[in-house]
This record gives sequence, C-alpha cells and structure tokens, in this order.
Amino acid sequence: MPDWESVEIALAQKSLTDKQSERDHRQLPIDKVGVRGLRFPVQVRDKANSGLQNTVARIGLFVDLPKEFKGTHMSRFVEVLNLHGSVVHVENIPDMLRAMQVRLNARNAHLEMEFPFFLVKRAPATGKEGVMDYQVRFDASMIGEKLDFLLTVKCNVTTLCPCSKAISKYGAHNQRGEVTVQIRSEKVIWIEDLVTLIEASGSSEMYSLLKREDEKIVTERAYENPVFVEDLVRNVVLQLQKNSDIIWYKVEAENEESIHNHNAYACIESHSGSQGIG
Repeated sequence: MPDWESVEIALAQKSLTDKQSERDHRQLPIDKVGVRGLRFPVQVRDKANSGLQNTVARIGLFVDLPKEFKGTHMSRFVEVLNLHGSVVHVENIPDMLRAMQVRLNARNAHLEMEFPFFLVKRAPATGKEGVMDYQVRFDASMIGEKLDFLLTVKCNVTTLCPCSKAISKYGAHNQRGEVTVQIRSEKVIWIEDLVTLIEASGSSEMYSLLKREDEKIVTERAYENPVFVEDLVRNVVLQLQKNSDIIWYKVEAENEESIHNHNAYACIESHSGSQGIG
C-alpha cells in the first residue's frame, strides 16, 4: 500500500509556487540575506567546570544571494541550525557555515550569535559566592573556503579617576566602565581568560554579592589603583599582546561618568594580522 500522506504532501509541494527561485531582473546581488533575532538554547564550552554551560543565544544566519534570484529560502536556515543540535561552539561553527553554503546554494555564509555567559565569583573578604553575567558574541563567516571567526566579550569594571584623586583633599570620583574586547586568533581563546584579563585591567573588578567587609576591600583597592579610560584600554592591550595566538584585536572602553553628563571613551585597534583564518 502506498503512503498516501507522503503522496499528498508531495503533490501539494509540486503545486506550490516557488517565488524565491524566480528570476530577478534588477541585476543587484545581495551581500547578506537570512534570519536574525532567532532565540535558541545553546551550550558553550565552560573552562571552569571542564564541560558545557547552558545558555540562550540570539542567532543570525545569512548567505549571499546572486543577482539572478528573487529571494532565499528562509526556512532552510532554521533547518540547518536544528540539524546541528544545541551544542554550538567554535569547533562546529565551520560545519554549520558549510551546511548553509550547500543547503542554500551560496558561496558565502555568515553566523552571528550573542549570549550571556555566567561565572561564579567569590567576594574578596567573605568568600561568598555570586553569579556574574558577561555578554559574549561569535561572528563567523565562510567566504568560499576561508573561515573568519571573531570573538567579542563585554565586561564591566570599576575605574577611579587619577586626576580626581590627585587634586582632592579626600575621596575621588569613580564609575562603572564597560570594556569590549574583540579578537581573532589562531587557536581557541577561552571566554574566561578574556574576562580575567579585562577585570585585572581596571581599578577594581566587580562582584554580584558584597558584604561590608568585601565592600571595604573593593573600595580601597580602587582608590589605590586609579586608571583613566586611556589607561584601561592600554592595560588590556598590553595583556593581549602577550598572547602570540591573537592575530588581531580591538579594545573599547566606555566609562559612565559619575560627575559629568557624558561618558568617557577610548579605543585601540590592531592594524596587523590576518583578517581570516583558513
């Protein structure tokens, strides 16, 4: 007996018009087309626990579209994502990109994935544990056969103004600084290692849980280690330059000023190194 359900589906599909595959006469290729803002449960490598961390990512998947075609098939992006399961990390991202190239008959494929990454930190005096979140982003492209992978980590630190400390009889203004580090590397760089590097570059690192004993230590530590926003980006870059596997970097810092109605900003970008990893 024939599988009538499959026959009916096949007949229905045969009768449906495929508008995306129609010819387009405007002669304009599209660099990126696909889906964005797709929320998806993922697992990422966790160095501290020697395993995987569960989180939720916002994902974008894109390919190039030749000038001859009217549109792409959006459902195929989601199919590729689901076929690769919930473990998304540097190791299987190239497979996803190649699958998009094949499934969508494209030369170039792109993936963007942004997610919160969580670490447990101990307060400096009491040792009480609290969970800190950091914003992490993967941007990966397969241009023909050449892979390009960009890792972004955002981390908050405390900064205390050296000028304010120098000119004041007592006290000094401080602020929360957001540091954004982007890197390209020849080997996998752990997210935790970038977080540690960034947190060591400010006046003090931050914690989610502080008792009074802890607050005293954090406050005094910041006062003893004042940094301008310029110092902050330079401190981060000097640490990045010690890792020979990092071939390109961009470091941005923005302080939410506590005595001004504007923010302070600084940026250093590497101008050497390959723009792709193939």
